[in-house]
Amino acid sequence: MEESGNSPKLIFEEEKAIKLFLWLFNVIFFFWDIFYYYIMPYITRGVFDFQRDGLGIWYYIIILLVLSVSIYFVKKGNIYIVKYIYINSYLCIDLIDNVLRYLGTNKHFANGNIVEVFFILFSPIFVNKKYFWIVSLGLITKDLFFGLILKDIFALVPVLTYSILSLIAYFILTRFYSYINSLMRVNEELRQKEKLAVIGQMAAAIGHEIRNPLSSLKGFTQLQQERNPNSNNYYPIMIQEIDRINSIVNDLMYIGKPREMNFEKTSIEEIIAYTLSITQQQVKRQGVNVKTTIAEDLPPLDCDNKQLKQVFLNLIKNALESMPEGGSLIIQVKVLFERKMYISIQDEGCGITDENIPNLGEPFFTTKKDGTGLGLMVSSQIIKEHDGELIIESEIGKGTMVKIVLPISQGENGN
Repeated sequence: MEESGNSPKLIFEEEKAIKLFLWLFNVIFFFWDIFYYYIMPYITRGVFDFQRDGLGIWYYIIILLVLSVSIYFVKKGNIYIVKYIYINSYLCIDLIDNVLRYLGTNKHFANGNIVEVFFILFSPIFVNKKYFWIVSLGLITKDLFFGLILKDIFALVPVLTYSILSLIAYFILTRFYSYINSLMRVNEELRQKEKLAVIGQMAAAIGHEIRNPLSSLKGFTQLQQERNPNSNNYYPIMIQEIDRINSIVNDLMYIGKPREMNFEKTSIEEIIAYTLSITQQQVKRQGVNVKTTIAEDLPPLDCDNKQLKQVFLNLIKNALESMPEGGSLIIQVKVLFERKMYISIQDEGCGITDENIPNLGEPFFTTKKDGTGLGLMVSSQIIKEHDGELIIESEIGKGTMVKIVLPISQGENGN
């Protein structure tokens, strides 16, 4: 696990890995060293030799001191540092031990406690690339250093061995990373679905309670406007604001209970024309110059006509609201070679920061002062239900481009 993880579960898993590491390291280290320096001479020569060259008995004392320090850090809860203490301590101790043993002698380099193999093969368990590279490069560099200093070709044997084992360990490590990332994505999707389910239930209840009195309020306002057509200029504004509230309620109702899709062959030109006609008054009022580039002979889309109209209405309104002082709105429609319909809506508004773009489409996330974030969320959901893709690109001070890619039915002939 990475040191940045502070959750109790990650700390618990790291602690289990550290305890297993401490047990295995010390058992393997002492067993191998005693076998190599004391039991093996008896088997080969028939005598016990209690003289260990290099650091001698201090080699074991230092290792036990490192174990004591590591246990102290584990009890204090600073478990992430233990693995680094061990690898760095071992590299320093073994370096000094080998210098004392080989420098100035004619002995062939025969480094090798099997615990070094354990270091490399165990490193993926911590799922930490930084630690893996310290272990692999540290052990390989140590033996390569002795080979160059002693000019002994035998040093290449552990160098090649550790290089091969490091490749195997790195493959295992990448598989661990891939598996953990997959689990995290699945967990995030489940959390998102649970959050949307709760929001949906709340939205449906609120939307249902608001819609009935809202309809009555709009009816009475229209009735008063008909009775007194010239007495008050606030009636149109009131009706407009009621319609805006109704639009928010519709989005809430969609979240709570998405409408059933009614797919039929529809012209994309007709959808674009409809949404532009709805926003015509706002376009004139803000002095926005609308440019449309629509390719000829476009095939019809197999889609829900009303739902797509809602999507483009939301996106065009967002573009217009980002240009209160006017500007250009460019709409382009064409067919891609992959038999997909491509629609782009580009404005010259204030733009969106890079850190906010990934959050667009989240419930109630918005960059507008009086926005709810529901319109873009609903639009994204509708596009997904059409097996399409909605991409947002933006630059502060230059504007935003929304790209929509929709599949074209295989039975249709298009460009």
